Amino acid sequence: MADVQSQNKPAVVCVFCGSVAGNNPAHMETARSLAREFHKNNVQLVYGGGTSGLMGELARTLVTLSGPKAVHGVIPRALVKVEPGYENGSSNGGKQPPASTSWNTEGGKTAERIIRDPEVLGESDFGTTTVVPDMHTRKRLMAAKVQEGGPGSGFVALAGGFGTIEEVMEMTTWNQLGIHHLGVVLLNVSGYWDGLLVWVRKAVEDGYISPANGHILVEAKDVADVWPRLVEYKVSNARMKLNWGEE
Repeated sequence: MADVQSQNKPAVVCVFCGSVAGNNPAHMETARSLAREFHKNNVQLVYGGGTSGLMGELARTLVTLSGPKAVHGVIPRALVKVEPGYENGSSNGGKQPPASTSWNTEGGKTAERIIRDPEVLGESDFGTTTVVPDMHTRKRLMAAKVQEGGPGSGFVALAGGFGTIEEVMEMTTWNQLGIHHLGVVLLNVSGYWDGLLVWVRKAVEDGYISPANGHILVEAKDVADVWPRLVEYKVSNARMKLNWGEE
């Protein structure tokens, strides 16, 4: 029964990408093109909640095409202070959050120990936004949303910096460990991810990654290839078969 219900759900794809535009206009156009592909295939987007750069362009474009319910941003409270459009606690016209919400974040490790329920902001030009206490909660929630999606759900990386590569490699590792079985796709526009793909091949050659697991991370060179890569994704037979319970 659960499998039938899953088949009827729309795909949910988490996209990791930069919060700035970068210097190559091809990457901003890629974000817009990916949004159009998602709209065409009824894909729902989960992303890091940013309003600028590739993040903002991807979310805003998909909201324009599919409506705000098609986009779910997840952002830590600490980033609310510095992300454009959240100055007053919301990405929806500067409306104030509920009085019960605390927007003050202490520094360092202390911030990671503050436990509060996530706050869901109203719909905006960037979809629905959930504010969470820390980075770890953000990643777990995004992954959980993807796992709840229908066929074709998975993870995609566009161009980005340290945060982007950290997120996509964690989802690749989770696949290898058996935490999830979903596709992880690098959209390799203008050779942006060539260096990472070379490293994967070298790690396989030197015996640190098995040949089968070397294909967990899938390359797409064109936006039109992303959806087929996700739908046709084949799970590696070398993944660990571990019991992660509710992970």
